[in-house]
Amino acid sequence: MGNRFNIYIRYLLASALTAVSISCSNTRFLKPGQMLYVGGEVKIESDSLSKSEKKELQAALEENLVPKPNSTFLGLRPKLYFYNTTKEPEKDKGFRYWKKYKLGEKPVLLGDVDREFNKDIIVNYSENKGYFNARATYDTVSKNKKARVIYTLKPGAQYLISNVKFQKDSTNVNSEIQRVADRTLLKPGNAFDLEVIKSERERIDNSLKERGFYYFHPDNIIVQADSTVSKNHKVELNVKLKDDTPDLATQQFSIDKVVVFPNYNLQDVKQGKYDVPMNPDSLSKYAYQNIYVIDPQHKFKPKIFDRALYFKQGDLYNRTNHNLSLNRLINLGVFKFVKNEFVVSDSLQHKFDAYYLLTPREMQSLRLEALGRTNSASYAGSELNLNWTHRNFFRGAEQFKAAIYGAFDVQMGGSSEAKNMYRAGANVQLSIPRIVAPFRFHSSSAYVPRTNISLGYEFQNRTQYYTLNNFTASFGYVWKENAKKEHDLKVLDVTLVSPAHVTELYQKEIANSRSLQRAVEKQLIFGPTYSYTYTNTMLPKTNTIYYKGTLDLAGNITGLVTGANAKKDKQKNIFGVPFSQYAKIENDFRFYHKFSEKSNFASRIIAGLAYPYGNSEEIPFSRQFFVGGSNSIRAFRARSLGPGSFDPRTLNPNFAFDQSGDIKLEMNAEYRANLYKFLNVAVFADAGNVWLINEDTDRPGGKFSKDFLNEIAVGAGVGLRLDFSILVLRLDLAMPLRIPYYEKGDRWTFDRINFGDRSWRKDNLILNIAIGYPF
Repeated sequence: MGNRFNIYIRYLLASALTAVSISCSNTRFLKPGQMLYVGGEVKIESDSLSKSEKKELQAALEENLVPKPNSTFLGLRPKLYFYNTTKEPEKDKGFRYWKKYKLGEKPVLLGDVDREFNKDIIVNYSENKGYFNARATYDTVSKNKKARVIYTLKPGAQYLISNVKFQKDSTNVNSEIQRVADRTLLKPGNAFDLEVIKSERERIDNSLKERGFYYFHPDNIIVQADSTVSKNHKVELNVKLKDDTPDLATQQFSIDKVVVFPNYNLQDVKQGKYDVPMNPDSLSKYAYQNIYVIDPQHKFKPKIFDRALYFKQGDLYNRTNHNLSLNRLINLGVFKFVKNEFVVSDSLQHKFDAYYLLTPREMQSLRLEALGRTNSASYAGSELNLNWTHRNFFRGAEQFKAAIYGAFDVQMGGSSEAKNMYRAGANVQLSIPRIVAPFRFHSSSAYVPRTNISLGYEFQNRTQYYTLNNFTASFGYVWKENAKKEHDLKVLDVTLVSPAHVTELYQKEIANSRSLQRAVEKQLIFGPTYSYTYTNTMLPKTNTIYYKGTLDLAGNITGLVTGANAKKDKQKNIFGVPFSQYAKIENDFRFYHKFSEKSNFASRIIAGLAYPYGNSEEIPFSRQFFVGGSNSIRAFRARSLGPGSFDPRTLNPNFAFDQSGDIKLEMNAEYRANLYKFLNVAVFADAGNVWLINEDTDRPGGKFSKDFLNEIAVGAGVGLRLDFSILVLRLDLAMPLRIPYYEKGDRWTFDRINFGDRSWRKDNLILNIAIGYPF
């Protein structure tokens, strides 16, 4: 213990000496007369500002100072050190160039700082915040070849708004401005703020865009400030239309004709086929409802545009319907480019025609995919997929997808008897861009709701064990309220699993194992499933979240009607197969915190419960929860952990199938940072497990109990991510820190970590190679 303590002391001393060396050595590279700029500071001298107001103003002013000093880490400047200690490269590439100019950072000198310019920035920003008589000075403080600039601001009292007036005139546009004046952002008593004034102009512009003023612009509004009419640092604001506002900006437009070109392409443009505006006589033969669809070849049904477009003849122009129409056309999935033009009518006053120029995608595509894979259970294999897609199957933007596939996994080592696995199957899916239902479904969203129908079949062959037939079918709807909220309702989701052959070897082994028996039982699962997703991760915010909740209800109505009760030997069958009855809920919550453009923190909590009842005493294996693997608890191999404190080492290795549970709790945390362009690094920790609802004699310790916290597995590790935008290749190296199937009091493994031991590394270091981020 004493030797280990001495080693730690030496390590800390060495680290401290290295830090001091890096800190001091950067200045020795400076030329005579040069000073390293280490930052600017703003001091505020004011008796009228509170401490919090001073702090807020100071932070805003310092953020605007330029240039920024060299970056620091724990008070050191390692990037500057790399720059200074690396010789000038001979070429603009290679390791030396990368180290000096990419990993390193050029020194920021005092001579690079325009102090007069920064002083003007401080004064201008202060006046924009209402400190009209602000004055600023600066001073330079230097020591040991390092310089800091101190700016002193005397802002005076901040001017407040005394009154806001919206100047009236006789124009139509002014009447619309007066109509929304009561919702102004400019409030008497608030501080004068140029940013708020800009926001008010944009608010007025947005309101006018909703009322037909297509050509209006925020710059057509002027807000005049008068500080002479009031005393005690008050200012009166006058909101008015500029005198030189173009006449077109004051006109309120409505829609005359809506014309759609669904086969628009550049070659036809060159030949003059899309000259707009078009002659009304040539349009008449393409009329459908209140729109015109120029589609001589009848590639598309006109009604899909009637559903997608929000504008109709006679409607007042508004920006909301403008954007909704464009978004819905894009979301149909059949158009590569969507262009919109509004052309002022020559014959009708205050009218224009709306033209939609749509360039279709290739309607059909055929894709062949081949991949190879290996896993930690000594299996290697390959998969081949052939996918055909038709994006306009019934000429109504319906997407039809058909796929056939085959795969195999061959055991490369371990048992002398190979247990190879083969899969082959086919599936089809039809996605209709509307809700097909006996009721009317109205969506004001920019996203097209869809009805999805799917059918599938898969043949599985586990040599030496069994073969299975797996049939699936579903019917349901997907719709989005907005960019953040999505609903996915499968009215009916059916799975039928039927064994085709079970070998004598497997039958002998499963005679005394209920969990192995379940793998070859006939299963019929049907019922509705629903999932709700909320996310704001696409927004440029510091803190964002993602949530997905899923509800799966199988056989509930059928079980109620038939009076099924498996516990009382009243299990009911459909076509000779017992149907599953259960309720399952799963919640996936994620939180992201952005430290900077190059670093962030990501975390996730998953909690799930599946409860069998009525016609079932157990949850079907395919619907249970699993943990472990590249997207879960990475220190444990996929589906090898749990349930509870059950020890998988007690199983026959030749029959060690995936471990599952009815309850799931998982927590993940990860710090991510960018090292260089596409190269990212991560440090992560994972924890969790699965448990059973009912006791299982084959898996002692698997049932959920009040002692569940002592059965949490913990792992941690580091990872590299190659982020090429279109593809993220992830390599995560993890090790277990807490193993739940060890004896109580001996589950933490810190004292057994030994990177120098080859046997320990083989048993404890798990390398996960995957595509994409884990969460």
